[in-house]
Amino acid sequence: MTESARPRLDIVIPVYNEGANIVTTLRAILREVKSPYRVMIAYDREDDDTLPAITQNRGALGDMAIEFVRNRGRGAHGAVLTGFSTSDAPFVVVYPADDDYNAAILDLMVAEAAKGCDIVCASRFMAGGRMVGCPWLKAVLVRAANFTLYHLARLPTHDASNGFRLFSHRVTTEIPIESEHGFCYSIELLVKCHRLGWRIGEVPARWFERAHGSSRFQVIRWLPDYLRWYRYAFATSYLRRPAGTVRRQPVT
Repeated sequence: MTESARPRLDIVIPVYNEGANIVTTLRAILREVKSPYRVMIAYDREDDDTLPAITQNRGALGDMAIEFVRNRGRGAHGAVLTGFSTSDAPFVVVYPADDDYNAAILDLMVAEAAKGCDIVCASRFMAGGRMVGCPWLKAVLVRAANFTLYHLARLPTHDASNGFRLFSHRVTTEIPIESEHGFCYSIELLVKCHRLGWRIGEVPARWFERAHGSSRFQVIRWLPDYLRWYRYAFATSYLRRPAGTVRRQPVT
């Protein structure tokens, strides 16, 4: 894709010292993704080692459209929200900086969104998906939460907790985000979209425990926020909450 092409997809990649991972990930995107796209590197600090890793390997990335977006908040949550506010493409996906094996499904996610889905989940727990090497506590919590949300709360995705997810522009501009920590915004937007009756799709994805660097996923710290939206999903299904109970924010 040339830099002059209008992106159909903005790929927001939150980073924190991902110098050991980022070039391999970007090369996978360059190799696999055919939809017109722009990569948005959302970072906290100017001394983040991700930035020189990209600039020093720019020749290996061809004419890939890459934009560096300075986090206006803090941490992964602030980085993603800054990416959302900067994005003007019809679709935006939050993509892991260490994922060099799922790039090929981005076009599938765009295709599902083009059919009318406002959210497309990368699902580890549907046919064709995998989760490998996950720490036992996180694995138990994640599998139990996703099983009950799909089978009992009737959320139309097998993987409600994965932060790797595509959103339509109207989701990121019209649904208010109340969460303040980590990747909790992702399940929040999912359950609110479900309450509004907007379409949700999914495609199979693989997940492997990272080989370099440490994960920013903090199970215990974020658990109260996740439980809030877990209860919200059940309330939508069993208390028959109307779609109007989601207050939309004006597009700015």
